[in-house]
Amino acid sequence: MDIIRSLFQGTVLLQQWRLPATLVVAVALSLVSILLAWSRRWRRSRSSAALNLPPGPQTLPPLGNLHQIGALPHRSLCALARQHGSVMLLRLGSVPTVVVSSPEAARDVMKTHDVHCCSRPAMAGPRRLTYGYKDVAFAPYGGHVRDMRKLFVLELLSMRRVQAAWNAREAQVDKLIENLTRVGLNPVSLDEHIFNTVDGIIGTVVFGEIYGTEHFKMQFVDMLNEAMDTLGSFSAEDFFPNAAGRFVDRLTGLVARRDSIFRRLDAFFDEVIDQHLNPTSNKLIGEGSSRSDLVQALIELCKDNAFTHDHVKAMLFDTFVGGINTSCVTMVWAMSELIQHPRILKSVQDEIRAVVGKKERVSPSDVPKLQHLKMVVKETLRMHPPLTLLLPRETTQQVNIRGYDVPANTRIIVNAWAISRD
Repeated sequence: MDIIRSLFQGTVLLQQWRLPATLVVAVALSLVSILLAWSRRWRRSRSSAALNLPPGPQTLPPLGNLHQIGALPHRSLCALARQHGSVMLLRLGSVPTVVVSSPEAARDVMKTHDVHCCSRPAMAGPRRLTYGYKDVAFAPYGGHVRDMRKLFVLELLSMRRVQAAWNAREAQVDKLIENLTRVGLNPVSLDEHIFNTVDGIIGTVVFGEIYGTEHFKMQFVDMLNEAMDTLGSFSAEDFFPNAAGRFVDRLTGLVARRDSIFRRLDAFFDEVIDQHLNPTSNKLIGEGSSRSDLVQALIELCKDNAFTHDHVKAMLFDTFVGGINTSCVTMVWAMSELIQHPRILKSVQDEIRAVVGKKERVSPSDVPKLQHLKMVVKETLRMHPPLTLLLPRETTQQVNIRGYDVPANTRIIVNAWAISRD
């Protein structure tokens, strides 16, 4: 017992010493980070003395303006923009960031200077989950992104893919109606039903028939939700891209969580690809079944192009991250607003009944005639944009936005929420 007690006490003492040592290392690395940031800022201030930089609030070393960003960043940035203008320069940690909050400034970024503002900044989470930027959405701009974007658009927007999406949509809508009918007059969680419908549509188009199995579906949904939480978590490395930022992410456990979900997603995607490469060994797919899903199309592209299975997995990740949540959020908000405005709800219902007539469901030819419904969707997107802050961009060279000079390698954030409420 004495030996066990002494070992236990030694362990406790060791743990007591570890915390101060960790804090000392963290403080030392933070001081190094501050000195490096001040050095870079001093050199940059000398080189940019002649530039007409955008206005912005005072910074607080070493945080910059991070302390001014609240729990709802789009609202915090909108409030700051009212004080400093629609083109505003912030320093988020050690990263210079320009926030644009007007339609004119956004047009300069996304249209006039799109060629020089279309790259993506290096971010730890997307880099890990997209296999080192082998995707389209998060990858820095270059030849790889151009080639992948062309192929991805051709595959997603081909007539065969559109038809497959429509067939999947009809099947999932039938399931939704059946489930809601079964519930009757009891209260329902509308967002859950909508999520299952959108998830079923995208999953069927991407993975094919194997997505119809409940175990397969729920396994992926759980991993996708965890991946989204990981991407949405604060990463110190994104704002302090140095050893100090990486150390803090390891200290908070974010790196471990990120690596864990990456390994699970990677194993899942490997299983999906193997089932497509060896369809005869897959009991979930019957003989003679059609294999025209997106995974199969991307695998075929690997045979004719310099793409690997990692590219396929990164593109699949993009498809679900960009497709499911945005569609679900928009539909939930649209239904919420319609319920809050019964008169508009009735007018939309009357329009659908008048256009569809005695048919059981809306057909593709009916959609252009539903003008009132289109206006409801557009107003929903204006009031509740699924992405309040668009994916950050990065300048590849110096550009001029609304009369202000924005140096190269500056991060740009478009506040879509502020623009829609201008």
